[in-house]
Amino acid sequence: MTVRKGQAWGSAGGLPDDGIVVGTDAEVRALVETARRSARELPIVGLLGGDLCASLGGTGDERRIRSPTAPRLPIDVVEVTLDDRRHWFVAHLVARRRLWSGRFVVAANAERLGAWKVAPRAHPGDGLVDVLDGRLGLDDRLKARRRLPAGDHLPHPGISVTRAAALRIELDRPLPVRLDGQAAGPATRIELRVEPDALIVVV
Repeated sequence: MTVRKGQAWGSAGGLPDDGIVVGTDAEVRALVETARRSARELPIVGLLGGDLCASLGGTGDERRIRSPTAPRLPIDVVEVTLDDRRHWFVAHLVARRRLWSGRFVVAANAERLGAWKVAPRAHPGDGLVDVLDGRLGLDDRLKARRRLPAGDHLPHPGISVTRAAALRIELDRPLPVRLDGQAAGPATRIELRVEPDALIVVV
């Protein structure tokens, strides 16, 4: 069930015998892409690493996720169309040039991007994707970089933040796109659609 204020989210149960243990966001994304393209049901996934795991408070302890008291959490996945190419991601989409120069777009299903709390309001179980669309000069980029670990780079007049279940973004020129840390090629059109409660993870 999509997380709601004042209500419990997920349930205890741990990783079942047929669950799959993964260590990175890219591994989770590969499972989702394979299942979606073959119309198969997604397995329950145990998270030992990655930004999604960190955002959910995971510790990387395999004994913990196999414990019957470990939480099973229903999370969203995000379907994204890059021009005419369809993909999915679980933690984040990043479209940017080198050194974050010019326009950039971050679509976050999880708050963390490495050591940065890039989208401090993002929650992987709220049915929404948090989209940061910005353009910063060098001085502002340096200031934001110092503030990113704590997540207090926002609000910022050079960065718009949209929280939506679906969104279409048009770019003036192609930007290189990465999905959960993996290169997905350049795109000038990014279409996002959240699939609520699409995947069960254990942390």
